Amino acid sequence: MPIARAAKKAVVRLGAVTLAGALLAACGGSTDDSSSDSAGGKVTITVDLFGSFGYKEAGLYAEYEKLHPGVTVKQTDTEDEADYWKSLQTRLAGGAGLADVQGIEVGRIASVTQQQADRFEDLKKYGADSLKEQFAPAKWAAATGRGGEVLGLGTDVGPEAMCYRADLFKRAGLPTDREELAKKWATWDGYLDLGKQYKAKAPAKSAWLDSIGSLYSIMIGQEKERYYDASGKLIWEQNPALRSAWDHAVRAANDGLSAKLDQWSPQWNQAFSAGSFATMPCPAWMLGYIKGQTGEAGKGKWDVAKLPGGAGNWGGSYLAVPKAAKHKKEAYELIEWLTAPEQQTKLFQKQGNFPSATGAIDKVADAKDPFFSNAPTGKIFGDAAKEAPVQVLGVHDQNIAQQITNALSEVERKGTAPEKAWSNAKKGVENTIG
Repeated sequence: MPIARAAKKAVVRLGAVTLAGALLAACGGSTDDSSSDSAGGKVTITVDLFGSFGYKEAGLYAEYEKLHPGVTVKQTDTEDEADYWKSLQTRLAGGAGLADVQGIEVGRIASVTQQQADRFEDLKKYGADSLKEQFAPAKWAAATGRGGEVLGLGTDVGPEAMCYRADLFKRAGLPTDREELAKKWATWDGYLDLGKQYKAKAPAKSAWLDSIGSLYSIMIGQEKERYYDASGKLIWEQNPALRSAWDHAVRAANDGLSAKLDQWSPQWNQAFSAGSFATMPCPAWMLGYIKGQTGEAGKGKWDVAKLPGGAGNWGGSYLAVPKAAKHKKEAYELIEWLTAPEQQTKLFQKQGNFPSATGAIDKVADAKDPFFSNAPTGKIFGDAAKEAPVQVLGVHDQNIAQQITNALSEVERKGTAPEKAWSNAKKGVENTIG
């Protein structure tokens, strides 16, 4: 995600992100008549995203428009990726209302390559095959169709870390040094144990983490196989790693460590500034989202440390061009520019979205983020990106993840028994994917 790059997503992941945008009407962003091109050869390229990819915030659209006189970039976005995807499916089926550029979350890319390749442009016709060496192999391969089509260009990836409020830690008597914390929470059990210590002396109305759903998402992001195995078989119910992530999330709820906030909700957004939680499992794209929610008042209060339990990836996205797009060639030229190493480097420096372009990864290795107490984010997220497993992606990854996090929300917010919630998740998956 951007947000989800989230986270999603996001992300967001995502992309995450993150990358923040106002909630639009329930069906999400789309093109409209006001985006029609004016006379004189001017072109308006429409971009429809979820979460906050950070392009507008980082000034990249303005830069592109300056480099290309006569081109205007118009973005719409939907904060919740699930709402965005549902709307996109409706518009793809109808062949209308689509933007020139559509964002695709990594958890959906297998659906695009395996089931919807006929609805998106093969970017090879515009020269995309020459870009293959520019991207990490796994990022490129995931957007390649069965017939070799290039169906999207990679934006960011979601290497994981732990974001935390150093000021709240200090008030609760916990260490604030990122290296010391990384040792104390080397395992997820250690992280939850430290959460109990925080709870005992925490400032009023401040929980250890935002939601157990975010804990689940970050833990499952550390696994190569999550919902499908390499052969394409659905394995989520029998996957011990997934069940471990579920059990740790339930434990956090039972121990009262969660602020019980649904990610991407208005209440969750407000909680960033209110200090309602002290830690947040944090893919790289979430950095920009945190900045957007707290503003300058949050600078220096947040820090970033290595993630418990090893490296992982949560989120990351692609930019694709629908076949029903009005300006296919111009849309491709824009996404080629946005995903180039130079622009991915700028985006990380300004928003925190970790690049998928190999040339950009080396350029950000020494980056530090003043907002996050000068944390060495280039190294923390760079090491995580190198060590994270190459994940098996399935057609319904995002749908299954959504059902599980919905069920966990029942546990923490409604007091539903964990096994009952698990059963509800199973029924939700069956109803969603058949």
